[in-house]
Amino acid sequence: MKEFSYYKPATVSEAVALLAASDESRLLSGGMTLLPTMKQRLASPKAIVDLAALPGLVGITIGGGNVALGAMTTHAEVANSASVKAALPALATLAGLIGDPQVRHRGTIGGSIANADPAADYPAAVLGLGATIVTDRREIAAESFFKAMFQTALERDEIILAVRFPIPDAAGYAKFKSQASRFALVGAFVARFGSAVRVAITGAGPVVFRSQDIEDALASNFSPQALARISIAPSGLNSDIHADSEYRAHLVVVMARRAVEQAMIEPS
Repeated sequence: MKEFSYYKPATVSEAVALLAASDESRLLSGGMTLLPTMKQRLASPKAIVDLAALPGLVGITIGGGNVALGAMTTHAEVANSASVKAALPALATLAGLIGDPQVRHRGTIGGSIANADPAADYPAAVLGLGATIVTDRREIAAESFFKAMFQTALERDEIILAVRFPIPDAAGYAKFKSQASRFALVGAFVARFGSAVRVAITGAGPVVFRSQDIEDALASNFSPQALARISIAPSGLNSDIHADSEYRAHLVVVMARRAVEQAMIEPS
């Protein structure tokens, strides 16, 4: 790990100013990705801006048909929250499947979605529920947020403050995880809002995406059986030492079916 300057601002405006002051500064949230990459010298920022002291970025609020999570809220807090389990159980389930206990107690939702790892779990919930990302200067719709592998709509000096999830009529999340990293080889988040259905897939491609074919099938018949004849083309999907694109294409449907099963057991 190379030498760097460390800052722990007390306000959001101070944090934004520190980010803007250098093109080589990075935000520190939970540190679950940044610190390992720095140790491996895959990232060498000249300055670290720690968000831990910023007020108002931790917490869970239920109201107005939404579950709002502060950006520095940890995965463990979401997974163990009685209010999230009652209002949006699929979100609590998803948070409980992230990494291991150490990761869940340090990692944060803001850090996860800002990193936009193609195999991360939270992007599936963000896109699957049509969430809104609230930053220090604007609100960003889920469809506009994830751009490409490790790329989002955030400006370099923009900070996520909260994520607001609409509460669906029913939702479920299922993933086939890598045994080594516990990241999703493929994960599917399914949400039903009245007669409309949203399905977001993580792990399968270079960026989280929605599956129109699966959405259309479930909109007509919200049941696992509706996906019996659905198949996903492997072109454009990830292929690596963990799983090739054909296997991931198969897993997309399998995980979507399991997510629907969960949604039918635990409606929101």
